[in-house]
Amino acid sequence: MATIVNTTEEEPMLAVVRFTAELAWADAGPEVADPEVTRLCLEAQEHILAGRWLDMASLMLASADLLLTSPSRVPDKDLECILSVICSLVTKAGSEDQALQITDLICAKLTQQADDKPALRLKVLFSLYNLLPSPYGKAFVYKKALELATAGKAAECIIPSFKNIDSFVSEWGIGNLEQRELYLAIARILKDHKGTTKEYFNFLNKYLATFKGSDDDSATIGDAKEEAVAAIIEFVKSSTLFQCDLLNMPAVAQLEKDEKYQLVYELLKIFLTKRLDSYLEFQTANSALLKDYGLVHEECITKMRLMSLLDLSSHCSSEIPYSAITSALQINDDEVEQWIVKAIAFKILDCRIDQLNQTVIVSRHTERIFGMPQWQGLRTKLGVWRGHVASAINTIQANKVTDEGTQGMQGLMIR
Repeated sequence: MATIVNTTEEEPMLAVVRFTAELAWADAGPEVADPEVTRLCLEAQEHILAGRWLDMASLMLASADLLLTSPSRVPDKDLECILSVICSLVTKAGSEDQALQITDLICAKLTQQADDKPALRLKVLFSLYNLLPSPYGKAFVYKKALELATAGKAAECIIPSFKNIDSFVSEWGIGNLEQRELYLAIARILKDHKGTTKEYFNFLNKYLATFKGSDDDSATIGDAKEEAVAAIIEFVKSSTLFQCDLLNMPAVAQLEKDEKYQLVYELLKIFLTKRLDSYLEFQTANSALLKDYGLVHEECITKMRLMSLLDLSSHCSSEIPYSAITSALQINDDEVEQWIVKAIAFKILDCRIDQLNQTVIVSRHTERIFGMPQWQGLRTKLGVWRGHVASAINTIQANKVTDEGTQGMQGLMIR
């Protein structure tokens, strides 16, 4: 198999055209193939000399079409090399618009037959992404990579990049609607991928948060109902999530008056604002609904007991009597410490147990909902803390001045 050797700035492009043209016309015989290969190479030279990089991209992609539709005819390394040379054309474009046009051509070609070597195609797309200086171009290529990963069932190749999405979105400067499409596409990829439940829930949250409840959202917010339900079910199912902001999101709040999903909203409300007794009452009346959504009653009871403990912590000054815990969690006296230890293990409660007085002294607890009231409470606590620190500093400085004055007087007396 021929090897492409980079010896000059232009030669890699001409080498790609020659290599792909020879493969394309190989079955026609030398009498037909040689003139065609020569013609294509001359055309490529003209484009290079004239700086017609968009035309060059079209020519090279047309020549490489056989390799993409029949990739078995060339090793993966050679195919990747060829496609990388084509991608490098975006760095030669005379303007941002021309670079974006070249990018569009490359992406259109790579996303065809997505199920054929999707990992290699994605690798080339990411190379293209890194070559583009334009934030818009980067966002466009990443969107195409998401589409390719979905169609080619190659989620594992793109999921590692999701941890950088916040920085990507900041770099791209895309608007709310574009962010909404991005988060939904990512959530759908994660939904069908094992071991990414937490990430799936996080991107559902990001998607739902793009609906602000404004008039601009009125025509589309209804489209988010299924994702809102999915987020609620994921939260209720999770054995490690004890806080969320779903309840007051407009995309979720719309379910409260929805005939089909209002019970799902009520379930979320119970987990975030009520205690175990409310859940048990709900379960008695809606056991079929819970089963339909794959919720296990015993697991829900476990989570609601921990949620009830958090509710007790938020309504007490600092001490919770054992009797209050046994009543709220519907457990025996000898089970109290077991549930306190469980809450500490989940890092949702910091406390100490006073066995003598049968109380739990809470120093910190997780808020089930962290909205504006919680932010205001945190601001108040920080203000108090700041005042205490300032007072301590003033006291230290005053004591220092006193000590220095005393030492000075002692020095005078000695003299």
